[in-house]
Amino acid sequence: MFRHLKIWRERRILQRHPLSDSAWRHALVHCGPAQRLDASAQARLRVLATLFMQAKALEPVQGLQLDDGMRALLATHACIPILNLGLKWYRGWHSVVLYPGLFVPQRQIVDAAGVVHHDRSVMAGEAWQRGPVILSWEAIVQIGSPPGHNVVIHEFAHKLDMLNGEANGFPPLHAGMHARAWSQAFHAAYRELESRWNSNQPAPLDPYGLENPGEFFAVASELFFQQPLALRDFSADLYSQLKLFYRQNPGEA
Repeated sequence: MFRHLKIWRERRILQRHPLSDSAWRHALVHCGPAQRLDASAQARLRVLATLFMQAKALEPVQGLQLDDGMRALLATHACIPILNLGLKWYRGWHSVVLYPGLFVPQRQIVDAAGVVHHDRSVMAGEAWQRGPVILSWEAIVQIGSPPGHNVVIHEFAHKLDMLNGEANGFPPLHAGMHARAWSQAFHAAYRELESRWNSNQPAPLDPYGLENPGEFFAVASELFFQQPLALRDFSADLYSQLKLFYRQNPGEA
């Protein structure tokens, strides 16, 4: 009964709030991972993006004006990771806040000694546990530059990671996946990136992933969808684990 009700609700949303052809074309032109999908997968992505825009409030601030094409582009990037998982994987939060450019969150951090510090880091994106995703539109426009970067996928990967607690690089795995295999693949890839960074050797993964396991998972997810062959060449085991988790194989699209 609940499944039939869910299907009815989704059909009603699609009928009442269709994504226009022009907005969808704009999204496809500017979303590289979507371009690699076949026609059937693109159609499913279009449906998912439409449902996403109705499920989440897109909240521009500081004078940013969003048109239908911009909304569709954001939703398309956001739904790439959950194409074969479903919108339920973005449960528990309700909004995406969009700044026109980079932003500086006003935060207080208390260290181990009880001293309060004011964090004024300039950011392109941020994901709050049980809170919004915050993004810079300027950074969204620059997705793919440098190659492999995608601020939307990065922050939404954090949201997936947070489904079972803090972002620690260990999202809830599917039945049939093994925690040991996941840990081994990520640990080996992390060490390889660290070794290359310390010896000034090139690597496709952003060294920002060395900050902590949560950032490594988000950075690896960016590359998995933006430049899947580069990630597979860097670490076949890491690629294999992400393929199992996201239930996608963009390297063979």
